[in-house]
Amino acid sequence: MKGLKKQRRVQIIVLAFAALALSTGLIGYAMKDGINFFRSPTQVVTDPPRPGEVFRIGGLVEEGSIIRGQSETVSFRVTDTNETIPVRYTGILPDLFTEGQGMVGTGSMQDDVFIATEILAKHDETYMPAEVIDALKEQGVYQDAGSGS
Repeated sequence: MKGLKKQRRVQIIVLAFAALALSTGLIGYAMKDGINFFRSPTQVVTDPPRPGEVFRIGGLVEEGSIIRGQSETVSFRVTDTNETIPVRYTGILPDLFTEGQGMVGTGSMQDDVFIATEILAKHDETYMPAEVIDALKEQGVYQDAGSGS
């Protein structure tokens, strides 16, 4: 009788582990299209994304690069001061989107131009997305707002 109980317990544990592994795999598979990796312009140039790969790019909007096209189409360049990537976006830009400020865009590369489906910009005078700050620090060009620069 004791051997049967022990065998049943082992079967339940193995079954629970298999169910957990299966559910983890299914969740990972379902999320794979929803995960957007962040890249700086330098990372895009040195390690180009796969065709059609959706990712996030971030950096500073290059001074003098904003060109407003027909209707809601806007072209500009995003830089991390090391490399520059041209961006094209059709839609309404955030009110605080300006040259020289941090931005993050979601989209994909098409003929060496980043086609953005979403643009995020700072939301107050001092905010810059954490990924942009990290990329700029990596390049050695980020200066903290409180540093008196």
